[in-house]
Amino acid sequence: MANPIPPASVPPHDEEHVPVLDESLTSGTHTVSEEVIPLVEETATVGKRQVVTGHVRVQTVTDTFEEIARADVHRESVEVTRVPIDRMVETAPEVRTERDVTILPVVEEVLVVEKRLLLKEELHIRRRVETETVEVPVTLRKQRAVVEREAPDDPRPDE
Repeated sequence: MANPIPPASVPPHDEEHVPVLDESLTSGTHTVSEEVIPLVEETATVGKRQVVTGHVRVQTVTDTFEEIARADVHRESVEVTRVPIDRMVETAPEVRTERDVTILPVVEEVLVVEKRLLLKEELHIRRRVETETVEVPVTLRKQRAVVEREAPDDPRPDE
C-alpha cells in the first residue's frame, strides 16, 4: 500500500503555491478564524392533475318538414305541315330556316327524256315552346344539435 502523503521533496502538481498548515502557524502572531455559512436554495415543482368538472351529452335530432318545390318546365312540340310544290328544279334545294320554321325540301327523280328534279313538297316544321309551372311536394330533413350539460357524479380530483 502506498503512502497517501507525498514527501516534501516532491513538488505539487499545481503551479500555484498552496500554504501548508505548519506555515500558517509559524508565519506570525495573527490568528485567522473561519466560519462555515450554509447556502440554502428553494425550488418549486409544478404538477397538474385532471379534475372532472361536469359532463356534456350531445344529441343530433333530425326534423322533417314538407315544402312545395316549384320549377318551370319547358315542353317543346313539333308541328309538321306538308306543302305540295310539284315544280322542276335543277339542283336539290338546301335546308333553310325562315323565322321559327325549318324548311326541309323533298325531291324525287322522275324519268323524262331527260332527268330533272321535281320538287315534290316541302316540310315546314314549326317549334312551339310552352312554359308550365309544376308544384311537387318534397320531404326535406334538417339536423340540429342538442347539448345538455350535467354536473359530475362524484367530484373526486383523481378522475
